[in-house]
Amino acid sequence: MKHERVFLVGPMGAGKSTIGRLLADDLHLDFRDADREIEERSGVDIPWIFDKEGEAGFRERETAMIEELSLRDGVLVSTGGGVIGRPENRQLMARGTVIYLYASVDEQVRRTAKDKKRPLLQNANPRKVLKELMAVRDPLYREVAHIIIDTDGRTPRAVATELKRLLLA
Repeated sequence: MKHERVFLVGPMGAGKSTIGRLLADDLHLDFRDADREIEERSGVDIPWIFDKEGEAGFRERETAMIEELSLRDGVLVSTGGGVIGRPENRQLMARGTVIYLYASVDEQVRRTAKDKKRPLLQNANPRKVLKELMAVRDPLYREVAHIIIDTDGRTPRAVATELKRLLLA
């Protein structure tokens, strides 16, 4: 297979982890969730890292993890929504195939409404935050993506099946 390294990028709630697990299985790749890897290595969760080290401290850890994972073969990596913000992360992910899982702001709000583990959404107006993040990040996701797929109103299985077809075509 020509896709030895696949990176899933996109906003919170796009389905990167869920679709990533399914697609990794379909393609016989090792699934790695960059955020979970950071938590396992550090022994604390991401909200704790944000609280103690700030977003900058978390982003340092994230870049180190993306660098490590970008050197592995046979891996599918689900990234955090903000990974795209650093130019070095965009360069590191270029070592593989980058897939942008697009989700509209409405869909993001719906999918993240009950999630208390997202530090950037712990405020009075998560929709406003998601809209602002999307305005900044969407052009960057599009810039690095080899494949862009809309996940709105679709099951993770349907998206994974279409991606498998696209990757193996």
